[in-house]
Amino acid sequence: MIRKTRLFTPGPTPLLPAAQFAMAAADIHHRTAEFRTLYQKVLAQLKIFVGTQNDVLMLSASGTGAMEASVSNLTSPGDRVLVLSAGKFGERWADLAKAFGCVVDVVKAPYGETFSLEEVRQALKADTRAVFMQATETSTAVRHCVQGVAELLKSAHSDALLVVDGITGLGTTHFDVDGWGVDVMIGGSQKAVMIPPGLSYLSVSERAWRAMATSKNPRYYFDLRKERKNAQKGESAYTPAVALIAALGASFDWIAAQGNGDLEKGRVLLVENAETCAAMTRAAVEALGLKLFAPSAPAAAVTAVLPPEGVDSGVFVKELKGRFAAIITNGQGEMKGQIFRIAHLGLFDYMDTIALIGALEQIAVDPLKLAGFEFGKALIAAQKVYATRSPLEAQSRDCGCGRSVCCLTRSATMV
Repeated sequence: MIRKTRLFTPGPTPLLPAAQFAMAAADIHHRTAEFRTLYQKVLAQLKIFVGTQNDVLMLSASGTGAMEASVSNLTSPGDRVLVLSAGKFGERWADLAKAFGCVVDVVKAPYGETFSLEEVRQALKADTRAVFMQATETSTAVRHCVQGVAELLKSAHSDALLVVDGITGLGTTHFDVDGWGVDVMIGGSQKAVMIPPGLSYLSVSERAWRAMATSKNPRYYFDLRKERKNAQKGESAYTPAVALIAALGASFDWIAAQGNGDLEKGRVLLVENAETCAAMTRAAVEALGLKLFAPSAPAAAVTAVLPPEGVDSGVFVKELKGRFAAIITNGQGEMKGQIFRIAHLGLFDYMDTIALIGALEQIAVDPLKLAGFEFGKALIAAQKVYATRSPLEAQSRDCGCGRSVCCLTRSATMV
């Protein structure tokens, strides 16, 4: 049979065709009225997509650039910060903070798990300048409780800024950025917004802007105050990623169209789509007789799966690519060979999910020959999940935070 390449990776994700066309047509100089109009439109759309009234900025950099900007703009050498880490990207926060001379306290959860709020409470100090965390730890497919951490900071009367890497969380989890008090929320272009890598964005609260007035760490290209000043004029401080910004605008137009012209409603549908695809995949994986790597706090952006005992997870990566041209990802770092990861964020839908599950069934029979497995078991499990989920209403979910009302149990209208 012929093979059609399909990405099932948590970044880059499949490209939206409308965004590809927009990039091809983006022959615009960045110091013109035409580009300023586009830039201001996309910044306004970003506010709706993030769900904030705060300033939103764009940087010509990957998400790590926005992470670095958050550290360099908000801290000074010697500042105490708290990093909540449960995987490779949490570890990146710690490395960035150390690179800028911060004193770094770490709450560390084992890979595949999330941290408890009590652990966070005990690690928080009176002089903690900022708390850095992921919304979704993509390396392990764990979702953390952003709302719980935000409320903890309020109840502790802490002045610490809350900085969230939402790079794979945005578009896969419902957030109330302003209501919860998230000071910086970071996103990336190659994730749920379905365009190529190279553009990051972040919302910045007034509290964070005030903190920048006293922070002493060096910054030049990633000077957020400079970007804010230029954004007010419809420009970037330096040469922007013109084609990517045009693509981002096209992506937001497409998301809005899913909500009958309402970008906020389209965003809700995008999140619920990811939640449904993830729930279908988890049910299918368990029907195959495999185990989830993060069963107590599963993300909607990506699912991590343990291979059968004695089998390298690379077998799944190799077989899916070689036989079906389906690209999934292995584990990162020391997790390579121990888990494989399947993405659900962005331009994935029911048909994509069913196709991948069918391919996994083929691998279960040959070459793995999983004991007791029959064709259709995983597909039936996935379809039963789909049949019980409304595309318009968020389902009851539990991220494992231990709260009586978990941050993930949310109405689709509460955004």
